[in-house]
Amino acid sequence: MSIYTRYGDQGYTKLVGGGRAKKSAPRVQAYGSIDTLNAQLGLTVASLKEQENYLYAELVQLQQWIFDCGSDFATPDEKRPYKVEPQMIVWLEEKIDFYWSKSPTIDRFVLPAGTVSSANLHLCRCFTREAERNAVSLLEYDEAVNEEALRFLNRLSDYFFVLARWVNSQAGQPEIFYENSISVFNRKKNKKELF
Repeated sequence: MSIYTRYGDQGYTKLVGGGRAKKSAPRVQAYGSIDTLNAQLGLTVASLKEQENYLYAELVQLQQWIFDCGSDFATPDEKRPYKVEPQMIVWLEEKIDFYWSKSPTIDRFVLPAGTVSSANLHLCRCFTREAERNAVSLLEYDEAVNEEALRFLNRLSDYFFVLARWVNSQAGQPEIFYENSISVFNRKKNKKELF
C-alpha cells in the first residue's frame, strides 16, 4: 500500500471504527499531542547514556502504553475495547513511590534541568501535561473518553517528574531550586499558599 492516501488533503483524518474528523478537532488534538509525547520519550530513550540503560526497558514499555493511550483517544464511542487499563496506573504509582522515596527530600519547586536525560524527562512531563489538557477538553464537548486513559496521563506526568529527579540524584547532579518558591511539598501547609 502507498504511505500517502490523499485522504487528508481536505483537512480530514480517519478515526478508529471508520469515522472521520477534521484535523483540528479536539479528539485529533488529543491523540496528536500524545503522539508528540511518545516521540519525545523516544528521543529520551535514544539519548540514554550507557550507565542509564537500565531504564531502557521501562521507558520502552511506557512508549507501548502511551501508544495505547493515543489509540484510545482516537476511538470514539469505544468502537473497540479500550486498551489503557487500571493495572497500568497501579504500575505507575508503584514506580512513582519508589523513585520519590529514593530521591533527596525537597520542599520547593525545582527547575527542569540537570543532566541531559533529566532535562529530557522534564520535557516528557510537559508534553504529558499538554496531552492531558487536550484530552480533558474532549469532556467539554461531551465526547466519550476512556477515563482510565485520563488517569494514566495524570499519573504519567508525576512519573516523569520523580524519574527526572531520581536520574539527577543517581548522576550526583544537584537540583536547582526555584528561587521564589514557597514550601509546596509539605502537605500540612495551607493549599491557598500555592496560588
